[in-house]
Amino acid sequence: MLRKTVLGLALSCAAILPAQAQLVLLAQGQLTGSKAGAGKDLSGLSYKLENGLPADILGGIGSGLTHAGGNVFLAVPDRGPNATAYNSAVDDTTSYISRFQTLTMTLAANPSAGLPFTLTPQLARTTLLYSPTALQYGSGAGLGSKADGTPLGSGAPVVNRTGQYYFSGRSDNFAAGSSGNPVDARFDPEAIRVSNDGKSVFISDEYGPYVRQFDRATGALVKTFTLPTNLYATNLSPKGDTEIAGNTIGRVANKGMEGLAITPDGKTLVGIMQAALEQDADKAGKLVRIVTIDIATGTTHEYGYKLTNGSGVSEIVAINDHQFLVDERDGKGLGDGSVAKVKQLFLIDLNGAVDITNLSGKAALDKAIAKSASPFLDLVNELAKQGVAGANVPAKIEGVSFGQDVAYNGATYHTLYIANDNDFVPATAGANQFYVFGFQDKDLPGFVAQSVAAAAVPEPGVWAMLLAGVGAIGGMVRRRRRAASLA
Repeated sequence: MLRKTVLGLALSCAAILPAQAQLVLLAQGQLTGSKAGAGKDLSGLSYKLENGLPADILGGIGSGLTHAGGNVFLAVPDRGPNATAYNSAVDDTTSYISRFQTLTMTLAANPSAGLPFTLTPQLARTTLLYSPTALQYGSGAGLGSKADGTPLGSGAPVVNRTGQYYFSGRSDNFAAGSSGNPVDARFDPEAIRVSNDGKSVFISDEYGPYVRQFDRATGALVKTFTLPTNLYATNLSPKGDTEIAGNTIGRVANKGMEGLAITPDGKTLVGIMQAALEQDADKAGKLVRIVTIDIATGTTHEYGYKLTNGSGVSEIVAINDHQFLVDERDGKGLGDGSVAKVKQLFLIDLNGAVDITNLSGKAALDKAIAKSASPFLDLVNELAKQGVAGANVPAKIEGVSFGQDVAYNGATYHTLYIANDNDFVPATAGANQFYVFGFQDKDLPGFVAQSVAAAAVPEPGVWAMLLAGVGAIGGMVRRRRRAASLA
């Protein structure tokens, strides 16, 4: 990477971002259901979770979003429907199986009044995430009961079987050691990116934090990357507040690796933490860490990012091999019962950045990377131009991805997709929303689109048999009235 002074970097970032980037809101759409029915995904799971909600509940899919070529996108919900209270001993989490959703996003010119394009999101496939080798689940002992009053029981999903040990959102699904133990079954997906060959997906989470690689076609775990130990918590608990109180280093509860990028050459993953680590918790400084991972070697580096106005970071997306957009936001808006103010994307440049792996607190903050003085996109302002009040802007804007180019007004426009996490409570936080913005080369100099090869995925008939198999297992479990994993 090039060497520059901090001042030089700041000037560089300011120079490459036009004073007024001319983004255009091209389309807006929402996803509320699938061929399986309203509010359901295509997992084929037909049993109830500990809180009484269906295991195939559809929601939260804007926690992470990535383009997979053409009009295909992949999206991840987070750890599941824990906004439904039932057991505070596990922070109301359930054995909801971690998964990613395959979507088609059809853009079509709009001949009528309104936005230039119509956007039609459709759910094409649900892929459940599992490990071929055994994972550690909580026993539930001493942690109270389910919503129906029965003992909580194991955190293992009831459809587990030999060779398929599913990751889930239950907060007690961890083993001894630090929060980075690779055998932990608890997983809180927050970002997803696809490999250039289209065969793998990379997903980051908040519990570890983890970055895991999965086979895109089957959902099988391929690899868990080893991250720097200063990111991990050492004293663990099913209750997030207890974890916070018990640790002086590492990520704070539910604020782990919220964002993940992959460089267009497919060689480097770039993760970003949502909030300051315990050792960096200078509230005035608001330092969050960026972690780069060489996919081939596993080598990592850490860099500092200083928040501007937001309370945390939700996503990072690659412009090229050294420049990125960072999604900085507050937690205000629809779903929070308040008025949204900060949903902004800032431009950063890692060229010449200083590795802060061995630094903490103010020493790390002083080495924070340069960022653009003004946001590349201010979502609240842009939606206000469309008559959307701040109270109706989704509180959790978390998914960011570039998409396919479109022709508009006789010119070629690149697209930027924005999605929300509705926490599985559409009545409170609204539907799974998608906003599509258009921009040109002059608006974001240096932009390079990732090229993703078409991936081999199960044929429809094969996929139907797989879903039928999962459903049959769920049926046997219900008939036998047991919650333990199937062998």
